[in-house]
Amino acid sequence: MFYMARATPNSSRALAFGCSFFCLGVITAAAQGGSRAQAEQAYQARQKQLAGQPHNPEAAWRMGRASFDLGELATNSTERAAVAEQGITACRQALAADSNCAPAHYYAALNLGELARTKSIGALKLVNQMERELTTARELEEHFDFAGPDRSLGLLYRDAPTLVSIGSRSKAKQHLRRAIELAPEYPENRLDLIDSYLKWGDRNDARRELTALDGIWPKAKEKLAGPDWNASWSDWQSQLEELKKKMEEASKLESPRH
Repeated sequence: MFYMARATPNSSRALAFGCSFFCLGVITAAAQGGSRAQAEQAYQARQKQLAGQPHNPEAAWRMGRASFDLGELATNSTERAAVAEQGITACRQALAADSNCAPAHYYAALNLGELARTKSIGALKLVNQMERELTTARELEEHFDFAGPDRSLGLLYRDAPTLVSIGSRSKAKQHLRRAIELAPEYPENRLDLIDSYLKWGDRNDARRELTALDGIWPKAKEKLAGPDWNASWSDWQSQLEELKKKMEEASKLESPRH
């Protein structure tokens, strides 16, 4: 399995991209507030807005975001693919009007991930497109979505196959650490790095980052507050508890027997 993570209060909860070899998920925050009914309502509103402003890049990339949010909540591959393709088209529409629109590159990547979820071997071809879009978004606006481009690239490099795709532990570390440098107050960034260290067996580094996360947690709760963030905090709390459980289990295995 292959997971990427990201989050914002106006986006969806998780982008997952999968094929018979792996699955990539980018956690965003829309399930952050989000029921399917809310996602559908936002999707329809953005559709209407874009229809009235077809040459407005912001209207287009926001349609891309709404597509991603709804696609994440899709109940079958046919629906997910159709919604993702709408999002990709909208983002390309935005880029036709403004090729330097970072959000459009970013949401194009996320929708490509949703589309890849519906593919088998063909999903591998979409990984390179995602990498290009995320890299461009990073170059244009690296702070977007709490360092979303670096966070997503880090998880993409972490979980992509190394032999048949772009997987690279060194690149994954580089981007995940950069995400923390850019947005140290954002819990998702450290949660992803801690999870990665545990996957790699780097328990000392995981403990260090867990301590740092405990330090920023209270201030983050004050800053990222309100109804829009409730679902994210619920998700982050669950992730934190699961990571601590893994750390405890690893510590028990390391402890000498008496």
